Amino acid sequence: MRPVHAGSPPDLLIREMEDRDVDGVISVWNAAGVARPWNDPSRDLAFARSRPYSTVLVACLTAVAATVMVGEDGHRGWVYYLAVDPEHQGRGFGRAMMEAAERWLAARGVWKLQLLVRGDNAAARGFYEALGYRDVEAACFQKVIA
Repeated sequence: MRPVHAGSPPDLLIREMEDRDVDGVISVWNAAGVARPWNDPSRDLAFARSRPYSTVLVACLTAVAATVMVGEDGHRGWVYYLAVDPEHQGRGFGRAMMEAAERWLAARGVWKLQLLVRGDNAAARGFYEALGYRDVEAACFQKVIA
């Protein structure tokens, strides 16, 4: 197990996700409320992990406690599925995961990170603003092509 970041809290190990973590990651996504019925979490995980420009990081105690999917598109870095098991929220895990995602991107020469927050998620907006992120007031458009 090669840590990506061992940081605060001191017992938290952040590393790249392994095959054995799939069920734990999906469980955290569901518990934290970031999973959506129209996104197959197994497909999202397999896709992110099969590309050299993206990964899924996990924070582990005795089991997966937090996750973040991070990648880059050749121009900017992106974060998805930042999730902390409700049992561990409020302990700095979300901040530690974002710091690990930022380091992962910086190590690849990416200098700007972007993320999407649903309009009705005031808690997430406040969390990211406290970390120095700002709303750039851009609209996100989407089309499912496959």
